[in-house]
Amino acid sequence: MIFADFRWIGDHGIGRFAREVLRRLPHVEPLRHPLPLLHPLEPLITTALLFYKRPKVYFSPGFNPPLSSPIPLVFTIHDLIHLRFSEESTKAKKLYYQGFIRPSARHAARILAVSGHAKNEIMEWAGINEEQIQVVGNGVSSEFCPYGRIYTPGYLYLLYVGNRKPHKNLRRLLEAFACSRLGKELRLVLSGDPDQNTFEQCRRLGIESMVVFAGKIPEQDLPAYYRGALGLAFPSLYEGFGLPLLEAMASGTPVLTSNVTSLPEVAGGAAILVDPYDVESIADGLRRLVEDKALRETLRSKGLERAKLFSWDRTAELTWQVLQEAAEQE
Repeated sequence: MIFADFRWIGDHGIGRFAREVLRRLPHVEPLRHPLPLLHPLEPLITTALLFYKRPKVYFSPGFNPPLSSPIPLVFTIHDLIHLRFSEESTKAKKLYYQGFIRPSARHAARILAVSGHAKNEIMEWAGINEEQIQVVGNGVSSEFCPYGRIYTPGYLYLLYVGNRKPHKNLRRLLEAFACSRLGKELRLVLSGDPDQNTFEQCRRLGIESMVVFAGKIPEQDLPAYYRGALGLAFPSLYEGFGLPLLEAMASGTPVLTSNVTSLPEVAGGAAILVDPYDVESIADGLRRLVEDKALRETLRSKGLERAKLFSWDRTAELTWQVLQEAAEQE
């Protein structure tokens, strides 16, 4: 029997990975845990449960290994965001990564990564061999396709999907949108509710009437938002993978994204790449996306083909292979 941490399932990046992969894995049972995810005592309790249950393998879709494991351990490191962006981390989180996750990675049967970029980063940081880490990627759900309901708010729009954390680079995207002078023709639709900092920036830039806060977009409505958009604007500074790229491409939506970290790898030549640290580069990319219809059609076609290379079935298949190999090490 293989036990896994089902508590990661939720409406976020790791949560989607957990839900889509775990539902496809045969003979995997949830480890019944009395503590909430990432509780300070969780590693110790997980270790005690594994000693008591003694499964063949323990798998976590996230970055929460037990204190020690009596059986082969496989866990997932999606990115090193807490080490790369100090404004999104704390001393406790950095200590957790350096003092706990890194040694756990060295002792685990295998580590899963979601991109080649993430794999290389983790290998260098943790000091582990290439054989110890497997890239399983991410997938895209069948709901994200070019056919179906289309969001039609009565105006043309570019879409941003993501949170407001600094690495998402929303500040520079708003500056670039103002600089592009495209606001008279269309709107920039942001997922999520209005927050004070973002609203104030829009006001200072004079684009408050051109930016629309869509609120929390229900997952079942997200494909319609992608289909209705002229394009996805996703100039993030750092991503372990970047699921919105894949979702937009599968929906037939042209993509603008960054030329750093995993994003060029995921885009695979099917997106406009910009320097996310250069506002004018982002603004120029936005203008090209909006004003060049032929380019949008090319990106749409390339994006649809690119998205076909990613599937949750494939991600689950690779994960299952790793788990079976780990079980043989017992």
